[in-house]
Amino acid sequence: MSKVVLITGASSGIGKSIAAYLSGKGMLVYGTSRTKKEESLLPYKMIALNVLDIESIQKAVATIIEKEGKIDVLVNNAGMGITGSIEDTPTEEMKKVFYTNLFGAIDVMKAVLPHMRSQKSGTIINVTSIAGYMGLPFRGVYSATKGALELITEAARIEVKQFGIQIVNVAPGDFATNIAAGRYHTPVFENSAYKEKYQENLNLMDAHVDSGMHPDVMAKAVLKIIETKNPKIHYKVGGFMEKFSIVLKRILPDSTYEKLLMNHYKL
Repeated sequence: MSKVVLITGASSGIGKSIAAYLSGKGMLVYGTSRTKKEESLLPYKMIALNVLDIESIQKAVATIIEKEGKIDVLVNNAGMGITGSIEDTPTEEMKKVFYTNLFGAIDVMKAVLPHMRSQKSGTIINVTSIAGYMGLPFRGVYSATKGALELITEAARIEVKQFGIQIVNVAPGDFATNIAAGRYHTPVFENSAYKEKYQENLNLMDAHVDSGMHPDVMAKAVLKIIETKNPKIHYKVGGFMEKFSIVLKRILPDSTYEKLLMNHYKL
């Protein structure tokens, strides 16, 4: 039987690429977005799921279980970006991103785990970010949400192994997607102490995304994880320097690593 895969945030970007790629490999894919999208031209099914709405999550999962009888794989991909200095970014906007990137992912996991437990199998892939391994200037809130999801995954993975369920993280670097359009950008306030440096770094972030890898690279990585009997806890998908930056943080003195980041971001 084909694997039944649920992918959140599958209407665009990385999620859409993963959904299309897995469908092409014979898997039965259900993609989601906050409102159901027209699916006539898509090779996979689309259903509505808002990660901020528990009822919406439960309804989507129940729909798949009713139609297919199981969910073999969850790809927790839905998320949003945020930029701005910690001082200038409204706390309410920070909370929204935490609710989406962290608590939203947790609530979707909670919805599928009882079904995976009853079938004694399942794989949950949480899409985090290489940015979650370090506190990046003007992206600190985003880094924090993804770093928190990494740790939640580590804990949950240990808890559910006894039921035959695997939970893993896959952390992408910069990919050529429309993620920048969906970010919350703290305005470049005229009276901000960070005005010039923040604007420079916004331009740098957009350039990194525009020159990023194709989302199909992530899709291939996700397929490999699904096909691995005993997957690792952490996977990183990105350019050499992006992945090497994690190694450098582990081996360099904190002050040296901080200087490297400051030089990179021209601070």
